[in-house]
Amino acid sequence: MPQPAGDPVFLPPCGTVIGRRDGAVVRATGIPYATAARFEAPHPPEDRTEPFAARSWSPMCPQPADPIADTMFGPDPRSLRTDEHRLHLSITMPARPHPAPLPVMVWIHGGGYVTGAGDLAVLDPASLVAEQQVVVVTVTYRLGLLGFVETVDGPKANLGLLDIREAFRWVRRNISAFGGDPDRVTAFGQSAGAAALVDLMATPEAESLFTRAIVQSAPLGIMRGRARLNRALSRRADVIRDATPIEEVAEVQADVVRAGARFGLKGAMPIAPQYGHAPLPAERELDAALRRAAPRIDVLIGTTSEEARLFLPMLPVPARWFRTPFVGRVLERGVVAFCTWVVYARGARRFARRHRRAGGRVTRYVLSWSAPGNPVGAGHTIDLPLLLGDGTVWAKAALIDGASWDDVHADGRLLRAVWAGFARGEQPEPRGGARRFLHIRS
Repeated sequence: MPQPAGDPVFLPPCGTVIGRRDGAVVRATGIPYATAARFEAPHPPEDRTEPFAARSWSPMCPQPADPIADTMFGPDPRSLRTDEHRLHLSITMPARPHPAPLPVMVWIHGGGYVTGAGDLAVLDPASLVAEQQVVVVTVTYRLGLLGFVETVDGPKANLGLLDIREAFRWVRRNISAFGGDPDRVTAFGQSAGAAALVDLMATPEAESLFTRAIVQSAPLGIMRGRARLNRALSRRADVIRDATPIEEVAEVQADVVRAGARFGLKGAMPIAPQYGHAPLPAERELDAALRRAAPRIDVLIGTTSEEARLFLPMLPVPARWFRTPFVGRVLERGVVAFCTWVVYARGARRFARRHRRAGGRVTRYVLSWSAPGNPVGAGHTIDLPLLLGDGTVWAKAALIDGASWDDVHADGRLLRAVWAGFARGEQPEPRGGARRFLHIRS
């Protein structure tokens, strides 16, 4: 295969991979880590005998439009294609050679288990990699009815979680060829991606997948007690079959999401992993499984201080009340604090307490960074522009409107240092200016 001069070549067990240089980093993108027939578990592809040109971004799983993400994050310039059957990951590593293997950080994206992709431009880990000299792997997995809902003859639960597990297995086997240390793998994820990491910790091989985890804004408060909700979703989704066109799958999924909306806060994220289906234990056994994993996995877990503020526009009736002079502001703060506590903060605190009592090492944090005057405040996803992406892709994002990119980047550098330090085995500790917005809790 003809190769442009100077292209980096990697020799992992899966077969030769040809990457590309990109400024201060080297990329190997769009690498298939598994294949999957519809509603079937993923399988690793056969090792290649011909070089693979890893120069295209990983495609995303078929998914609906996400108006909130489009507004908050801005348009994605990469225009990722979709792929239902081949699962991909991308690797970003420092361009500067290192004599010793580097810590590996594997990113699992959020999106409520129905949207998102590992290679969205706002999730680009190049700054994290170049500054902190780590290797970052970004993973795409199956979503929605293709990945998480269980029916008798159609969709199956937890396929997306099995995909993520398969990606970690791929990393364990192959990452040393890309300069990463397979014995120093830190999983990090946000929102649904963070909750997926907690679920993986309850599986028997958890400690062989990663030995550290950064759990950002996981909605642990709404992940349990979903039996009635899951049954309702199953009834609506049971019309889907292997041969159903993907356009019809999308229509049924929209109906499934509407059916879940009547289940209160849980219905705000109706599609999610289901306990009692492989690879997860039954819900009554979940705490015991997490306690068994605790001594072998170090955890940094936390939330933003105003998680629920991102979702206020979705509440039209309360929004009218919030405009009431004086009383409205008090009511708004109360609703934000209550929903943040119930959905996010309480679960993080309970996780930390259980993990510590079971012999694990855990640090809890609260992130209070916000753009000046921005109504989103320190809302859900505010950690993303501090960790990932660059000023070009975040330029039109409503999420950080009011802040200059120089300020976002400077504070982000401080946060990235804490995250990468944890991946290197350091105790998470904000230093200098990071103490303004990153608060460690006991």
